[in-house]
Amino acid sequence: MSSIISTFHLDWKIIIAQIFNFAIVFVVLYIYAIKPLNKLMSERSDKISKGIGDAKNNEIILQATKIESEKIINQAKFEAQNILKKIKKEGEDKKIKMLQETKNEMGIILEQNKKNLEVEKIKMISEAKKEIVSLVIKTTEKLLDAKLGENYNQRAIQELEKIS
Repeated sequence: MSSIISTFHLDWKIIIAQIFNFAIVFVVLYIYAIKPLNKLMSERSDKISKGIGDAKNNEIILQATKIESEKIINQAKFEAQNILKKIKKEGEDKKIKMLQETKNEMGIILEQNKKNLEVEKIKMISEAKKEIVSLVIKTTEKLLDAKLGENYNQRAIQELEKIS
């Protein structure tokens, strides 16, 4: 060993001083460089792991939201179809009801027209009878005036008026 020491010119005092210098530099580097870097790296690692966890949570929430939105959309489509069916049914019911009401109104109008025609027919027959009676009376008067006297004419007129 002494040959190595003499070959390389090693001095124990210098080696101890260098070890002491190295220890001081190491302590200073540890306090001012390595410790803050470890803290910074640890914080950075925590932020990254938190970001990854948040991303996973957001992905889960996104999937749940997507499923929920699909359910809501499907439910809305189903309700819209039900509403359309209901509206169509109500439209058909209204159409049928309106047709029935129209038929009923037409029946009432026809009945009223029949009654009006019947009343008009009765009036016309009554007027025709009066005209016929009046014509018969006039012709009878003329015939009787020529054949009989006034006395007989008046009684015949009274009897004919009673008939009509």
